[in-house]
Amino acid sequence: MRAPLVVKRAFSEPLLLLAAFGSILLATTTLVALTMYASSIADAGVRRTMETASYRQTATTVSAPVTAETFPRFDAAVRDAFARAYTPPPAITTSFRSDSYVMPGQEDRQRPELLRFGSYDRFDRHADLISGAWPRPGRRPVEAAISLPAASATGFEAGREFTVRGRLDPRPVRVRITGVFQLDDPSGDRWAGEQLLSRGVEHGEFTTYGPLMVARETFVARFATSVNATWTVEPDLREVTPEQLRPIADGIAGIGERLKAAGCGPCVAAGDLPRMLAQLDTASLVARSTMLIPVLQLLLLAGYALMLTARLLADHRRMEVALLRSRGAGTGRLAALAGGEALLVALPCAVAAPFLGPPLLALVSALPWIRASGVRLEPSADLGSFLLSSGVAVAAAVLLALPALAGARRTYVEEQSARGRGGGRGLVERAGADLALLVVAGLAIWQLQHYGAPVTATAAGGLGIDPLIISGPALALLTGGMLGLRLVPRISKAAARLTARRPALAPALGAWQVSRRPLTYAGPALLLTMAIAIGIVSMATASTWRASQLDQARHQAGADLRLTGPSEGPALGALGRGTAFTALPGVTAASPAFRGQNEVSGEIATLLALDAGKLGELFHLRPDLSARPVAELSRGLAGSRAGRLELPGRPATLTLRAEVDAELPLRLVLSDGLGVWRDVSLGVLRPGANRMEVDLRALAGRTGKITYPVALRGLVAGTVEDTATLRLTGLSADGHEVAPPALSMTVHGDRPATAAFAPSPTPGPLPVVLTADLAASLKLGVGQEGRASIDRRIMPVKVVGVVETMPTTSAGQPAVLADWETLQASELAAGQLPRPATEWWLATGDDSDDGSAATNALEKHPEWDVSAVDQRELAARLMDDPLASGLQGALMLGFAAALVFAVLGFLVNAVVAARERTAEFAILRALGVSARQVFGMLAVEQTFVIGLSLVAGTALAAVVGVLVVPHVVLTGQAAAATPDVRLDIPWAATCAMLVLVAGVLLAIVAGLARSLRGQGHGLREEQ
Repeated sequence: MRAPLVVKRAFSEPLLLLAAFGSILLATTTLVALTMYASSIADAGVRRTMETASYRQTATTVSAPVTAETFPRFDAAVRDAFARAYTPPPAITTSFRSDSYVMPGQEDRQRPELLRFGSYDRFDRHADLISGAWPRPGRRPVEAAISLPAASATGFEAGREFTVRGRLDPRPVRVRITGVFQLDDPSGDRWAGEQLLSRGVEHGEFTTYGPLMVARETFVARFATSVNATWTVEPDLREVTPEQLRPIADGIAGIGERLKAAGCGPCVAAGDLPRMLAQLDTASLVARSTMLIPVLQLLLLAGYALMLTARLLADHRRMEVALLRSRGAGTGRLAALAGGEALLVALPCAVAAPFLGPPLLALVSALPWIRASGVRLEPSADLGSFLLSSGVAVAAAVLLALPALAGARRTYVEEQSARGRGGGRGLVERAGADLALLVVAGLAIWQLQHYGAPVTATAAGGLGIDPLIISGPALALLTGGMLGLRLVPRISKAAARLTARRPALAPALGAWQVSRRPLTYAGPALLLTMAIAIGIVSMATASTWRASQLDQARHQAGADLRLTGPSEGPALGALGRGTAFTALPGVTAASPAFRGQNEVSGEIATLLALDAGKLGELFHLRPDLSARPVAELSRGLAGSRAGRLELPGRPATLTLRAEVDAELPLRLVLSDGLGVWRDVSLGVLRPGANRMEVDLRALAGRTGKITYPVALRGLVAGTVEDTATLRLTGLSADGHEVAPPALSMTVHGDRPATAAFAPSPTPGPLPVVLTADLAASLKLGVGQEGRASIDRRIMPVKVVGVVETMPTTSAGQPAVLADWETLQASELAAGQLPRPATEWWLATGDDSDDGSAATNALEKHPEWDVSAVDQRELAARLMDDPLASGLQGALMLGFAAALVFAVLGFLVNAVVAARERTAEFAILRALGVSARQVFGMLAVEQTFVIGLSLVAGTALAAVVGVLVVPHVVLTGQAAAATPDVRLDIPWAATCAMLVLVAGVLLAIVAGLARSLRGQGHGLREEQ
């Protein structure tokens, strides 16, 4: 049985057709895998984000004042509205807080202590009973449970009964405590607005205890007197897809209007979920759009590699086509042969690619950052993947057939005359198309830098992928490579002139051959240049992304470990927290810190105070964000320190004796061995002699310990009606007299007054480090002094440094950094109370286990009421984000495919070129040229291509990397990273890659020369 002509014709050139098959199969498989990867990583990123989202991010709350009559109607409206917004319906929890009730036995006091009642659906799921039982509805007296902190503060215990009266509702309520409970996670997001429930006590104008938790039915029947009710909606969004994000966000955003339409007029809905879903939708779109960048790069590279193969095939069959034309074959017949041959190669690739894509993605899943994220890519071949592979295969078939069709109209004589010495400039260069592409690529990259992502607003008001922006990097690589081809004739001619002066034959022949036919070598050179550039840009993007995640984590944390929380609590007081925190495993340095929002000369800025002497160990400031290193800032920040009177030993009590001539409110300012400042009320002194007792142990809390020595800093007086004079007459610690300083002060009206226990140097300007925008607003530069308003107090400042952005702040947020001790001394000198230590900054050394050991130890003490920001944990979480890390897997996949294309294209071009010149090599051998010289000539030719491509590809990658990479490295929320992204080209890995590629290509050349040696000997004898 005779095979069709197209099959015979195809198998007559097995090498070229095999190369074309390999190129098309690689292109279709890689592109199918990349599209599968983009879709899978977007789905996985959305699922991961929703699975790890906090309660605060996903919960929506609706609040309204209710009575026993209105609650059922409002409750039905809320549940119906959210059932329509979510599928499946979400879990809805109702909670209540009552009005204030007077503590039993304090009804006659002018400022009594207060008690509140509350209710929370399914409360037993979030708390554990310590004693007694949970309250039941419909009981007389009212059954209630109380938290352990509230029970400790009030003395209530299970079985206690009492009667209370409301401040607004005079009806008495008989209450029976049935149980004492402890919240599972007192500091969790669920209780963020329930400070009374998590702490048991609130100190304000009135001291309030509670809430006493009762059953919902009991609360509605007895306490719902126009009190606040809160519905908390917790949807299950673990299976949400990227396509569902925007509709759900729009539905939740309009829930308030639907509630009002349903009759719940006072209902107010609040929550971060709509914003979070909209942001996640944008992040998903941006992640998928950025993954199109390597797809387009690969498409260009694959298309060009296929065009080179097609051109070689067409050149090899040029005379054959001309003979067929002269024997009567029409254009249609020749087109059918070329098209059938191309489809014969391409169609099997279209079928195989969707099945080869998933195994290829399994290799991508093995990448460390993909594996660490826990994402498992398990796509399967579907209709979309078959349509994509078919489209790519058909396009590849067209590219493969076009060069053959272009020469189908030439006669045999025209083909003979067309053979010979090629021109020095290609059609693209003569037409100036490369310069036109340069303009388009420049415009695309400018837009990428302007918008910050390949996503822009559409005409409909939404977001969409901008095709010009995503094509910018690929066009830049193609244009750069094409512009580099303009150097080939010039460099080859220079090399020919240089080698012609040397006695060696091989270099002269090789350089002359390249300069004679530069376009023959330009194609492989461009292919290699683009492949090398794609590889280096991919490596640079991956390295830059990893470095950016570390920079973001260090910037957000500020230190190895940053602890935030109240300055004191029942378990750990102000002077006990530092002792406990510095004893955590692995802690090598620590500093109390104040960080908060303050008004600075009319702007809301972050004020940060740290121990300047420990900045070098604690403060994570990237070097390029400041013109002065941290060590220099540390020395400049240390200003005037307050005097101190250290108490001997380890006293537990302190006694002060003083005489005043009028009533005087007085506070004592002291500090511990860790530098924590605390003010203690000494009460209102009466005229004459006064004795004040201070329990230092109480300042450490129930379980805390003081770090000694304790030092007395000063006395701060309150306001008086006229004038008051104070003189310190005695001081003792634990009953042992301490020589008192000659301390006295006079207070005039409402002017602040202070007296120090030890002499202090005259305070100078407060040394500060400012962010650049704040420094510009204040019109102050480094080394300059001026006046600034901090917390509405005008004070002199001296700028010792300016930073682009301050650690722990967002981009563009004004901030001020000051020394902890110097700031406290300045406050004391102005008669202000010391700032509390709202944070603790800790260094945990270089051991990666130290940070986790410290955080694990903190988790065992929920009563400390502290939140930890661990720089290492934060970095791991940023790197594990699938949406942020997804581009890296796509780049690595494209990088590997690019190198395979380069090696395959170089191999085919080298083999075909050498085979066409077999007779030429044989003649040279017959003329006496040695095999070594022939190999040398071939090595010079190919080394020229290899060397030029490696150098040009590296230079092109560096330029494109500077222009593009910092703008495609974004956060997982598709926002610009803070601090700014710095390009990081891993030069060691890049050099290793270049050496490896060069070695592979030169090995191909050596193998080719060895193969030609035998062939050349036979042809020489024939000649």
